[in-house]
Amino acid sequence: MIPTHNNGLPVRLIQITDTHLGSADGETLLGLNTDQSLADVLALIAREQQEPAAVVCTGDIASEPDADCYGRFLDTLQRNFTCPLGWLPGNHDLAEVMLKVEHAAQPAHRTMRVGGWLLVLLDSSVPGYVHGALSESEMTFLRDTLNEHSDIPTLIMLHHQPVPVGSEWIDQYLVRNHADFFAALAHHEQVKAISWGHVHQNFERLADERLLLATPSTCVQFKPGCDDFTVDTQMPGYRWFDLYPDGRLETGVSRVTDKSYVIDYKSAGY
Repeated sequence: MIPTHNNGLPVRLIQITDTHLGSADGETLLGLNTDQSLADVLALIAREQQEPAAVVCTGDIASEPDADCYGRFLDTLQRNFTCPLGWLPGNHDLAEVMLKVEHAAQPAHRTMRVGGWLLVLLDSSVPGYVHGALSESEMTFLRDTLNEHSDIPTLIMLHHQPVPVGSEWIDQYLVRNHADFFAALAHHEQVKAISWGHVHQNFERLADERLLLATPSTCVQFKPGCDDFTVDTQMPGYRWFDLYPDGRLETGVSRVTDKSYVIDYKSAGY
């Protein structure tokens, strides 16, 4: 395991997102068996990584909220990792169902301490809608958490994008109160990065000395820069972070390269 003490060495964090598992093993999304693609990504992580310090899934775990699906997801992660797990809901999930799942591997769903870092896991889901928003209580939680831990380097994770990624069809679903979100971060220099899922593509931008990051899905990918729904030929993947005790971070994306999938690339939606 990568050391977690303040000796200058980083801790390794893994982000997976948008697994879109069905209620039964082997269900598909646009022709892709999402259990199989998740297994392929986890196998890739096992080949490329030592045991990480933590793993977080940033939403759309299920295609439809289902307790058995969430239990199967946690079983799968527990077979692959012994480290702490975190998760948060996406627009296809229901937080109340996720939190009722009784499982030996109970993931964190609010904050996590990873080495010398704080992870803040936000719920941007709006039940019954595709777009994101942070409720008044969620904003209060964010402000209180940042005020309480102002001296700890912080990574914020959520499902929906808080900034446009350059695809009109999916940017209509970004966090509606994103201006309030960024206003809450204005005087908190400890927030070093924000990372999300939802857009099924890689995205990296530096703004106000913070990294803004989107992570590829473990299943189908959406083609960047397209105003209409377009499935990409890029492969499933994950994001890794190296979190240094002095507040620096390094990050990158890795994708499956040794598989061939049956995917409906001509689909106009899902």
